[in-house]
Amino acid sequence: MASNLRTHFQQCFSSPSLRSYLAEFISTFLFVFAAVGSAISARMLTPDVTSEASSLVATAVAQGFALFVAVYIAADVSGGHVNPAVTFAFTLGGHISVPAAMLYSLSQLLGSTLACLLLRVASAGQAIPTTRIATEMTGFGGAILESATTFVLVYTVHVACDPRAAVRGLYTAAAMGLWRWARGGGVRACDRFADGRVHEPARSFGPAIISGDFKNHAVYWVGPLIGSALRR
Repeated sequence: MASNLRTHFQQCFSSPSLRSYLAEFISTFLFVFAAVGSAISARMLTPDVTSEASSLVATAVAQGFALFVAVYIAADVSGGHVNPAVTFAFTLGGHISVPAAMLYSLSQLLGSTLACLLLRVASAGQAIPTTRIATEMTGFGGAILESATTFVLVYTVHVACDPRAAVRGLYTAAAMGLWRWARGGGVRACDRFADGRVHEPARSFGPAIISGDFKNHAVYWVGPLIGSALRR
């Protein structure tokens, strides 16, 4: 038992593992910085951004491209999870150990928090927009929607990561980026009952920490984790 624990500890802090954590930190930082930054810009240009379909689509496109870049630059180093829900799915599938998954997720959350902190400073104290469910929805309904969209995301990742693909990193990045754009632009622009869907706990965590607003925050953890578990 002691030798197994020591082996796991050594593996978690080996050079390749440390590079993986750094890759997840940087890629999540880039994604959240672009995602939240685009939301701040849209809000400054259009005060009632939630009712402007064009602003929602523009933000979704920015987030889609940001996710594409984030996943692509980390794919060959860490797998390009950029999402605790994706990490959770790979853990359940036995592709990554529990200790490593915890460090992956910690790196992602730290990257998200730092991105939002820098945005707060760079925008001269502008409020960081948080994700929240619509007034017409319940927390349970929001969690169901998060589960469904996360299930599709994780399924997409698993298909794109098929070992038979010659350029898996590019396929995964493109698939995740396009799915985020389609989900963000197509669904949000047409659905007035949108719950602020992100299927990305780290994307919600950073803004919540910096703004201090944790209202319905559990929805963006419970839903995605259930959705990623269903894929297994």
